[in-house]
Amino acid sequence: MKLARIIGNVEGVIKHPSYASMKMLVVQPLDEFLKEAGRTHPAIDTVGAGIGDLVLVVEEGKAAREKIGQKNVPIRTLVIGIVDAVDVLAREETGRTKNLA
Repeated sequence: MKLARIIGNVEGVIKHPSYASMKMLVVQPLDEFLKEAGRTHPAIDTVGAGIGDLVLVVEEGKAAREKIGQKNVPIRTLVIGIVDAVDVLAREETGRTKNLA
Protein backbone atom coordinates (compact mmCIF):
# COMPACT_ATOMS: atom_id res chain seq x y z
CA MET A 1 0.00 0.00 0.00
CA LYS A 2 1.10 3.54 -0.73
CA LEU A 3 0.03 7.11 -0.09
CA ALA A 4 -1.22 9.22 -2.99
CA ARG A 5 -3.15 12.39 -3.71
CA ILE A 6 -6.09 12.55 -6.11
CA ILE A 7 -5.25 15.12 -8.78
CA GLY A 8 -7.93 14.48 -11.40
CA ASN A 9 -10.69 12.39 -12.91
CA VAL A 10 -10.53 10.08 -15.92
CA GLU A 11 -13.53 10.42 -18.24
CA GLY A 12 -14.25 8.15 -21.18
CA VAL A 13 -17.28 7.22 -23.24
CA ILE A 14 -15.73 4.02 -24.54
CA LYS A 15 -13.89 1.85 -22.05
CA HIS A 16 -13.28 -1.79 -21.16
CA PRO A 17 -16.61 -3.42 -20.18
CA SER A 18 -15.22 -4.27 -16.74
CA TYR A 19 -15.00 -0.54 -15.96
CA ALA A 20 -18.63 0.20 -16.86
CA SER A 21 -19.74 1.20 -13.36
CA MET A 22 -16.37 2.22 -11.92
CA LYS A 23 -15.03 5.72 -11.21
CA MET A 24 -11.48 6.31 -12.39
CA LEU A 25 -9.16 8.91 -10.88
CA VAL A 26 -5.64 10.19 -11.51
CA VAL A 27 -3.34 9.69 -8.51
CA GLN A 28 0.03 11.24 -7.65
CA PRO A 29 2.11 8.84 -5.51
CA LEU A 30 3.62 10.44 -2.37
CA ASP A 31 6.38 9.61 0.08
CA GLU A 32 5.95 9.52 3.86
CA PHE A 33 6.45 13.31 4.01
CA LEU A 34 3.72 13.85 1.38
CA LYS A 35 6.19 14.87 -1.32
CA GLU A 36 5.67 13.66 -4.90
CA ALA A 37 7.28 10.24 -5.36
CA GLY A 38 6.72 8.86 -8.82
CA ARG A 39 4.64 9.32 -11.93
CA THR A 40 0.93 9.99 -11.98
CA HIS A 41 -1.35 7.18 -13.14
CA PRO A 42 -5.01 6.12 -13.18
CA ALA A 43 -6.65 4.26 -10.32
CA ILE A 44 -10.09 2.77 -9.70
CA ASP A 45 -11.95 4.43 -6.80
CA THR A 46 -13.70 2.18 -4.27
CA VAL A 47 -14.25 4.71 -1.47
CA GLY A 48 -15.72 7.87 -3.00
CA ALA A 49 -12.51 9.91 -3.05
CA GLY A 50 -12.32 13.27 -4.78
CA ILE A 51 -9.77 15.71 -6.13
CA GLY A 52 -7.37 16.86 -3.42
CA ASP A 53 -7.98 13.87 -1.12
CA LEU A 54 -5.05 12.08 0.46
CA VAL A 55 -5.63 8.37 -0.14
CA LEU A 56 -4.24 4.92 0.41
CA VAL A 57 -3.75 2.90 -2.78
CA VAL A 58 -2.87 -0.68 -3.52
CA GLU A 59 -0.63 -1.04 -6.59
CA GLU A 60 -0.69 -4.75 -7.19
CA GLY A 61 -2.99 -6.26 -9.78
CA LYS A 62 -3.96 -9.43 -7.92
CA ALA A 63 -4.90 -7.57 -4.72
CA ALA A 64 -6.87 -5.00 -6.74
CA ARG A 65 -8.79 -7.68 -8.66
CA GLU A 66 -9.60 -9.56 -5.44
CA LYS A 67 -10.92 -6.37 -3.81
CA ILE A 68 -13.38 -5.68 -6.63
CA GLY A 69 -14.27 -9.36 -7.00
CA GLN A 70 -13.33 -9.81 -10.65
CA LYS A 71 -10.54 -12.09 -11.86
CA ASN A 72 -10.09 -10.93 -15.45
CA VAL A 73 -10.11 -7.14 -15.11
CA PRO A 74 -7.12 -5.20 -16.50
CA ILE A 75 -6.40 -3.28 -13.31
CA ARG A 76 -3.30 -2.38 -11.32
CA THR A 77 -4.09 0.47 -8.92
CA LEU A 78 -7.06 0.74 -6.58
CA VAL A 79 -7.95 3.51 -4.10
CA ILE A 80 -8.81 1.65 -0.88
CA GLY A 81 -9.00 4.40 1.75
CA ILE A 82 -9.18 8.13 2.43
CA VAL A 83 -6.47 9.22 4.87
CA ASP A 84 -7.32 11.68 7.65
CA ALA A 85 -3.79 12.21 8.98
CA VAL A 86 -0.25 10.91 8.65
CA ASP A 87 2.04 10.90 11.68
CA VAL A 88 5.66 10.15 10.81
CA LEU A 89 8.56 9.82 13.20
CA ALA A 90 11.67 11.03 11.41
CA ARG A 91 14.66 8.75 11.24
CA GLU A 92 16.42 8.22 14.58
CA GLU A 93 19.49 10.20 13.60
CA THR A 94 17.51 13.44 13.14
CA GLY A 95 15.65 13.28 16.45
CA ARG A 96 12.71 15.15 14.85
CA THR A 97 9.05 14.24 14.56
CA LYS A 98 6.71 15.53 11.94
CA ASN A 99 2.91 15.52 11.97
CA LEU A 100 1.54 15.66 8.43
CA ALA A 101 -1.87 15.71 6.85
